[in-house]
Amino acid sequence: MHKLIDEFGRKHSYLRISVTDRCNLRCFYCMPAEGLIWKDRAELLTFEELERVCRVFVRMGIDKIRLTGGEPLMRRDLHVLIASLRRIEGLDVLAMTTNAALLREHAGRIKRAGLTHLNISLDSLRPERFLKITGRDEHHRVMAGLEEALRLGFDSLKLNVVVIAGVNDDEILDFVALTEDRRINVRFIEFMPFKNNDWKIDRVITYRQMIETIESRYGLSPLKSEASAVAKDFAVAGATGTVSFVSSMSASFCSTCNRLRLTADGSIKSCLFYPAELNMKDRIRQGATDEEIESMILEALAQKPEAHPPAEEIAAADNRAMIEIGG
Repeated sequence: MHKLIDEFGRKHSYLRISVTDRCNLRCFYCMPAEGLIWKDRAELLTFEELERVCRVFVRMGIDKIRLTGGEPLMRRDLHVLIASLRRIEGLDVLAMTTNAALLREHAGRIKRAGLTHLNISLDSLRPERFLKITGRDEHHRVMAGLEEALRLGFDSLKLNVVVIAGVNDDEILDFVALTEDRRINVRFIEFMPFKNNDWKIDRVITYRQMIETIESRYGLSPLKSEASAVAKDFAVAGATGTVSFVSSMSASFCSTCNRLRLTADGSIKSCLFYPAELNMKDRIRQGATDEEIESMILEALAQKPEAHPPAEEIAAADNRAMIEIGG
């Protein structure tokens, strides 16, 4: 019996887990300019605690888990966690989102451990602009990580591009060009508001504007997606790969949302843009049973709103920074 159905009838099958709040980049739209105080290791869920919680989630109906950060590859021995999660019966997809700065060294290990789906965050193909966006001169390492992932042949390889007016919107066609001879899905993501990330409505390039830009050079045709998919998928005429659009700001997908989130310090968030959360870590360490963990998960799910508020309200809300929630 699927237990993760909220009061609006949405069935939840996708769990995103932040394994660390630490990151080796400083992307302005993700991390506040003043920085953050990293959490001590003791404040993070251990691998054993994560595996236990994931087993409960899977019994309740989760069949896809994505590991995020911060930068997940900064969590030591991440391949050990991947291998333990891969053994959970009923878990169909185990994925990860990374900035790829450490990927070349770790790609083989995480693939052998059982990771099948990989998303790489990359907002510029130009080294000098990459440095401006991320605050770190790591473009060459990211590109090397991307090429290694392509060489290894993950079941799914996606490139996440946050498009921001006046920052990188002139590179949309350059990113589409990557799909011409690569088996890759380029996902263009509308700029979303988070705590102290300099979001303004006039910096949002909508997915319809992106499509118009792309169709000036390439033919696009819609691909069928799952009802709960957050991205609108398109084939590119004559290309090996595909493109997609995540329209969080201009055309939200709240009505079909199937996601729950678990922060690195053990809080369940039912909505990325909703400040409410429920922390499980202390109660787990005080001896909570699996049934009590299940009750906490259902309590958090009950807090999920029907839809997130307008963008301007999100920007003004006292939510966590993106890096604290998990990408």
